[in-house]
Amino acid sequence: MTHDHDLVLRPTEAQIAAALNPPAGRNGGDLVVETLAALGATTVFGLPGQHALGMFDALRRSDLRYIGLRVENNAGFAADAYGRITGEAAPLLLSTGPGALTSLAALQEAAAASAPVLAISSQVPTAGLGGGRHGYLHELPDQAASFRGVVKSVHTVRAHSQIPSAIEAAWKSALTAPHGPVWVEIPQDVLLAETSIPVVTGGDAFPEELPPRPELTAVAAHLLSQATRPAIIAGGGVVRADASKKLRQLAETLRAPVVTTPGGKGAFPWTHPLSLQSWIEDRHTTDFLEDADVLLVVGSGLGELSSNYHTFKPRGRVIQIEADLGKLESNHPALGIHADARLALQALLETVREREDATAPERVREVLTKVADRIAAQELTLEQDVLASVRKALPADSPSFWDMTILAYWAWSAFDAKGPNHMHSAQGAGGLGYGFPAALGAATADPTRPVLAVSGDGGALYSIAELATARQYDLNVTWLIVDDGGYGILREYMTDAFGEATATELTRPDYVALAESFGVPGVRTTPETLEADLAKALQTSGPSVVVLPAVLRMFAPTHLAM
Repeated sequence: MTHDHDLVLRPTEAQIAAALNPPAGRNGGDLVVETLAALGATTVFGLPGQHALGMFDALRRSDLRYIGLRVENNAGFAADAYGRITGEAAPLLLSTGPGALTSLAALQEAAAASAPVLAISSQVPTAGLGGGRHGYLHELPDQAASFRGVVKSVHTVRAHSQIPSAIEAAWKSALTAPHGPVWVEIPQDVLLAETSIPVVTGGDAFPEELPPRPELTAVAAHLLSQATRPAIIAGGGVVRADASKKLRQLAETLRAPVVTTPGGKGAFPWTHPLSLQSWIEDRHTTDFLEDADVLLVVGSGLGELSSNYHTFKPRGRVIQIEADLGKLESNHPALGIHADARLALQALLETVREREDATAPERVREVLTKVADRIAAQELTLEQDVLASVRKALPADSPSFWDMTILAYWAWSAFDAKGPNHMHSAQGAGGLGYGFPAALGAATADPTRPVLAVSGDGGALYSIAELATARQYDLNVTWLIVDDGGYGILREYMTDAFGEATATELTRPDYVALAESFGVPGVRTTPETLEADLAKALQTSGPSVVVLPAVLRMFAPTHLAM
């Protein structure tokens, strides 16, 4: 039997002639950019460095669009967001040693959030590979070792002939579920040396599918069909798999209430009668989920944030659909189904029987009322009003990117994303500085709609240099900086734990004046004028900054009393 992928197209005489007589003046860097273009890449992010100049010079001879950021970690965050928005592997070009290592925190976030990033770094000359101490600039005994525990796969190139295959394999790895970052490194001399290898004109890097085992989905469908109190937890895997419509169809067939994790924001309609929204950090929601006799967990490992800080103790049967084998049954015994969320949900839809349960919407309303009453009793009107103003000002189809800041922690639970793949945060790895550079990556991916970034003043100082990037490329990003004079959430944590805070207060600049010094318009707002000021900024093309001086508080946690 002959399969389609076994067929090899016979090259034409013109193709053979071109292969036998490649253009002069090409080097290893050209092979890199040619391979990326052949795989379908149109945009690359990065920062040049001495060892990587062969790659960057080759960009001049290609049609690839280059977006250069000012810090490698920020370039990684931008590539992460580009991958999340487009679903494509986002190339990230880096230099050896310090440049490469500076990207590690961004690659950790991409790994935690399953964002497809294709990092391609230079290396010291080939003679320096293998651990010998030759004293090359930026030399490390084993540069790749720093990345093996972070990325999905590592590919080291030693010759021109290896470049197309290594990049193609990495591309395929990045886009195979679960998506994630991958690492390719190429020595400086290989990038610079002239090559006689034919121009790369094609690539076959279709990701492998990850279908569920049919015997497992048959059992899962039976359990869900027979359940009396089914419930669903939807995580980021649903968003990454573009499976939100299938999730909704399954929930409606089963009459099963759905709660989304912070990473799964927007995977289920916020105002749907079966929507428990995202109040997963609330004891009332936790109790409801524990009471389910069959709990379907889709695209979540039930980690710290998705289990009310590991206080969640399910009493019923758990079914877990997860593409990351390391997360499958890592926190709770379950009927574990190692599969892409989209394919597994489709298999369940083809097998489950429709349930009748007129009480489900009422039970959902009861939980949401209890949550609302709990929050209302804490007199957090300012925080709720600020979040509501952001939601009103932001167009429904615009994406938002949130740094690790108190307003983002509110948003994880209380913000209506208005759709899948619209709200993103750094909650995967939890590093500061994500919001603004990630928003720049999203604006690069889709310049037709405004993008919102939200940071605290502490996180803003991590990425302030990227105001220059926003201005240089005229990216349509509005940056809301909530300025409370320090690391606000750490201030709360330390005060609660020790009675007073240490090392949390910051001397900070005048952010409006600083933005204007980059040629970016800025405005200082108040909680009362935030909606109007933010809406105006979002409606104005190009980058802008809105600064809100305010000290926000977190709602009281419910996991500490357990």
